[in-house]
Amino acid sequence: MAKKVVATLKSGKGNNFTKVIRMIKSPKTGAYAFKEEIVHNDHIKDFLAAK
Repeated sequence: MAKKVVATLKSGKGNNFTKVIRMIKSPKTGAYAFKEEIVHNDHIKDFLAAK
């Protein structure tokens, strides 16, 4: 299944997307969690700025 996702991102307009990982601190426990998303290159700064 992963091969299909990688293949679709590399072909055509897949170069316009980037996998972004953001670290989020839980207010309740203080532990950190990671949020991963595949975001269009034009919206990377918006994704990182949002809390």
